[in-house]
Amino acid sequence: MDHFYIITNQEKDEQLKTTSAILDFLRQHGKTCGFFEVGKNSQEGRYHYTDPSMIPKETEAVLVLGGDGTLIQAARDTVALGLPLLGINLGHLGYLCELDGKNLFPALKMLLEDRCYIEERMMIEGCILQEGREIKRDISLNDIVIHRMGRLGIKDFTVYVNGKYLKTYHSDGIILSTPTGSTGYSLSAGGPIVDPEAEMILITPINPHSLSRRSIVLSPMDEVVVVVGENHTGTELGIGVSFDGEDSFSVSSMNRIEIKRSEKRTKILRTSKISFLETLCKRMEE
Repeated sequence: MDHFYIITNQEKDEQLKTTSAILDFLRQHGKTCGFFEVGKNSQEGRYHYTDPSMIPKETEAVLVLGGDGTLIQAARDTVALGLPLLGINLGHLGYLCELDGKNLFPALKMLLEDRCYIEERMMIEGCILQEGREIKRDISLNDIVIHRMGRLGIKDFTVYVNGKYLKTYHSDGIILSTPTGSTGYSLSAGGPIVDPEAEMILITPINPHSLSRRSIVLSPMDEVVVVVGENHTGTELGIGVSFDGEDSFSVSSMNRIEIKRSEKRTKILRTSKISFLETLCKRMEE
């Protein structure tokens, strides 16, 4: 590979020290590399990521400096370009970012010598409908979460799979996760851990008002519909839909959220042959 692009979370790379070191390394080896700083907007309070149109057409790979959250958002923003992403961890240990300060430059050398491979990760697409009219559509690498906002109260969430009734959850919300997202919020809510290269959709309730809180695992070909029902207090509760933890979109009772596998896929660059299970064991011990 000869042409790279860097997306840096500036809050985790103080004075862009790591970014500058990578730029110097690549340029010393005769490679081209542009970069974009991820900054936080003080008014909106959320991160802004690169516009795909800013990435040069000759780019062959995107290096993402930050953590799993930065990599997930970068994946959503750049997925239409079909470029592989290499995660470089500057924050808490995660599952997506393979590299850190200890193995960064040996791994970059392997990348320059094309001694790496690509993992493809399934994504899901969500569409919010109000009285049959589409009001929001987006994709996620990790999960789509339908959740209670504001005051306490239990809401009904009725789930249909391929047009057939599955179950009504009385809960704080529902997580619809990809295998990549199985180690995220879904895991915290009691969901199973799944190999990230698998193909399936996981449904996990959030704090269900039930003695059973088991997740349901579906085929990647299944199409899921969640209908937001009434709450149990007689007053309207705020319900939001978030895509990979960003862009929480407010919905009301009887709104429908349709979820299915996306045609788009995230490509993750790997320079190590360490398996997901080895990584999992290491993370669980820390």
